Amino acid sequence: MARYWKRREFLRSSALASVGLWTAGRHAMAQSRSPNEKLNIGIIGVHSRGAANMASVQSENIVALCDVDESYLTEAAQKHPKAKTYIDWRKMLDQKDIDAVVVSTAEQTHALASVMAMKRGKHVYCEKPLAHSVYEARVMRDTCKQMKVATLMGTQIHATENYRRVVELVQSGAIGPVREAHVWVDQGIEGPRGRPQETPPVPKTLHWDLWLGPAPARPYHPCYFKDRSMSWQNWWDFGNGALGDMGSHTIDLPFWALELQHPTTVEAEGPLPVRPETYPDQLTVRWEHPARGNQPPVKLTWYDGKQRPKSPKGVDLNTWHLGMMFMGDKGILLADYGKWMLLPEADFKGFQAPKPSIPPSLGHHEEWIHACKTGAPTLCNFEYSGRLVEHNLLGTVAFRVGKKLEWDPENLKARNCPEADPFIRPPYREGWTL
Repeated sequence: MARYWKRREFLRSSALASVGLWTAGRHAMAQSRSPNEKLNIGIIGVHSRGAANMASVQSENIVALCDVDESYLTEAAQKHPKAKTYIDWRKMLDQKDIDAVVVSTAEQTHALASVMAMKRGKHVYCEKPLAHSVYEARVMRDTCKQMKVATLMGTQIHATENYRRVVELVQSGAIGPVREAHVWVDQGIEGPRGRPQETPPVPKTLHWDLWLGPAPARPYHPCYFKDRSMSWQNWWDFGNGALGDMGSHTIDLPFWALELQHPTTVEAEGPLPVRPETYPDQLTVRWEHPARGNQPPVKLTWYDGKQRPKSPKGVDLNTWHLGMMFMGDKGILLADYGKWMLLPEADFKGFQAPKPSIPPSLGHHEEWIHACKTGAPTLCNFEYSGRLVEHNLLGTVAFRVGKKLEWDPENLKARNCPEADPFIRPPYREGWTL
């Protein structure tokens, strides 16, 4: 067992080095900054998640604030009076003294703001999901590798101890080879989801055209902001529903533990008729992954709304708001954010978990700050998280075209479905480019 874990640690270290692509030149540049020297950070999006992220990096110098709503911008400026303020992130990125940026906008501008920042040599923290489309996720990965800046996606759960222990259990062979994995989240939407017909006036403090960014031109309506079940996240123009949102957190665990890369096929089903404007009330997605090294092919299934996989004996999954289930040849591993269990319980009586081998995180945001200053890799950098988000969003593409996709990752194409192209790479509104 000890020899196995040494090999695992070597493989993990090698993977991190490969994922981070921290070349000698990058290390030399990063290490010219003392870990005690503060970064100059620009904040793009200062409300809601943006406010939380800003508070989490306020140990550094907040030198720039940007938001398309001037009321939120004014509030943030009161907390950071020395920071310059902007309503357009493109102008903010011209500010020369910015070392790093935190992107917490609506989903349709995540990739555009992040890519522009990276191309200017700035480190980037971006809220999940990393991108609004499969194509954008690939560009995020490619730009991260090219520019060799410190990056991190906003999946705080990736930094927790419970996720690390589950990864170690799976990779140690505790339940044997895993051939199926299931992920579910009790998050759905209800009610009519047609495009609103009313055109109320835009609030005086909101720059609606900038909020839309590359998305199609739509009249302002408060339904895009009213509550979670009717937010922008559930409109295809701006988001990808529960799969884009919570999939970044929950599918992360099997993706990490099973060392997944690109699927070979993906199919999805939800209630009919398909609503052309919005995410469905519930969605089921199935990805097929090929063998990886000595690991067998695996089928991964996602469920949202009130759906669940079949409960294993002795456990009622209806009592689990969200969870992940690994089906191995020797048993079942159930987990959520804070706990895990092995089934059947009788088969694992007296089981001793492997000695922890994945080092603890410095803390979610702290990990990124440390990487910005030292060149150390982050575990959920854009190379890893871009691949995860690319994988997840293929599920929404499959649903919207109504076909099982045969995926060609090299060419970013569905071999059997050319009609998927505009969903893989949606067009931008005139004046916006990636």
